[in-house]
Amino acid sequence: MKKSLWGAAALAAAACASLPGSEWQTLIDGDRGIENFNRVGDANWRVEGGAIVADRGKSGFLVSKSTYRDFEIRTEFYAEPNTNTGIFIRCSSATEINSKNCYEVNVWDVRPDPKYGTGAIVGVAAVPVPVMYRAGGRWNTYIVRAKGSRLTVELNGVQTADVENGAHSEGYFGLQYAEGLKNQPQQPLKWRKVQIRPL
Repeated sequence: MKKSLWGAAALAAAACASLPGSEWQTLIDGDRGIENFNRVGDANWRVEGGAIVADRGKSGFLVSKSTYRDFEIRTEFYAEPNTNTGIFIRCSSATEINSKNCYEVNVWDVRPDPKYGTGAIVGVAAVPVPVMYRAGGRWNTYIVRAKGSRLTVELNGVQTADVENGAHSEGYFGLQYAEGLKNQPQQPLKWRKVQIRPL
């Protein structure tokens, strides 16, 4: 009897391990998970309306507590056209987050230099101009993959970047909130799902 129970448990565990997505780590799920990140900068991150929200600050980040090398990040976020946000990946520092020591996967529909606006990796992979990809005014999905030197980005199921670049091989990742255009009011950002898995 004990043997058969052990065998059944082992089979069940093996089946669970092979299920698609079983290796995903959920860092934000609705209004849960802000404690999984360290705050850097002055953004007013808070829990509100079933999401992690910011709508004020010059520059602020939620920074992962672990570093990652090869991975896939899957997110759900809400932005407005002048929301200046993005996902910074493979950052060499946990306290200084920028496009020089990280890859910056951008979201900013009205960025003054549109070739590195929404869907681009700043300084690495431009998007077409006139602007094709927009996130403002709705919930979106972003999938970012980093495998060796290959980086890919998908916005709402459409691939916006696919590039080879070996500048950064491992590091932290950060969720950004920053000022938009200075002559316009700051607009809100909401993260309701952030998941990561190793590749």
